[in-house]
Amino acid sequence: MPEGPSIVILREAAEGFAGRTITRASGNSKGVDFAALEGQPILALRSWGKHFLIQLPTLALRIHLLMFGSYRINERKDAVPRLSLGFDDGDEFNFYTCSVKTLPPDLDAQYDWRVDVMADQWDPKVVLKKLRAEPDMLVCDAALDQEIFSGAGNIFKNEVLFRIRVHPLSTVGALSAAKQREFVAEMRAYAFDFLRWKKAFVLKQHWQAHTKRICPRCDIPFHKAHLGKTKRRSFFCTRCQKQYPPAAVTPVRSGSRPRSQKTLPAS
Repeated sequence: MPEGPSIVILREAAEGFAGRTITRASGNSKGVDFAALEGQPILALRSWGKHFLIQLPTLALRIHLLMFGSYRINERKDAVPRLSLGFDDGDEFNFYTCSVKTLPPDLDAQYDWRVDVMADQWDPKVVLKKLRAEPDMLVCDAALDQEIFSGAGNIFKNEVLFRIRVHPLSTVGALSAAKQREFVAEMRAYAFDFLRWKKAFVLKQHWQAHTKRICPRCDIPFHKAHLGKTKRRSFFCTRCQKQYPPAAVTPVRSGSRPRSQKTLPAS
């Protein structure tokens, strides 16, 4: 699923359509009145987290690329698009395998730009307040919560928790105030590292934890597990990533060995 920086790249690639009038609209997306789009000018192209937004005078289009969505500018795939927008000079904008929904035109009334990890309006104080309002939430879930860190995804989660040396099964409330602030700051910092590396086609080369087998700090195998409510893949080091609070240890019974939280073996 494309994360926030990838949607910013999409928005920047589409900037040339801003101010232009849609002359043709089609697709197989249900619930979209394609005829109502024709003749409307594109007032703005915006993004919030993983949402790409096309703002028109009477409505807005929200496009979510889901897991396998894609787009083409002045090109077509050998498939029927979910949404295809045409313009008077023959230019076109096509979206495939995605979700397309219509929204009221006032996007500022519907989105809190202060929690978007890529937005100019990002406000770390607001984000920190939202984070601290969920003291029992696991940090692996908090990193993926779009109401706290809009635009962050599983890569963010694994890389940032490794950067700040926090185990994914830690709870938000067990982190110190300083560690909570570090968590928020690194989510924002990683967003722009991601964007820079993605544009240079070297993002994967900079992964330290995501999908990796060996911890680059400790030179021991990473653990891999599907953790939290989301059950998304987590890659983490049990030596340098501290769990807050410490994992409970099962009492030792005669003839048994102590056990703590189980994780899947590294793969």
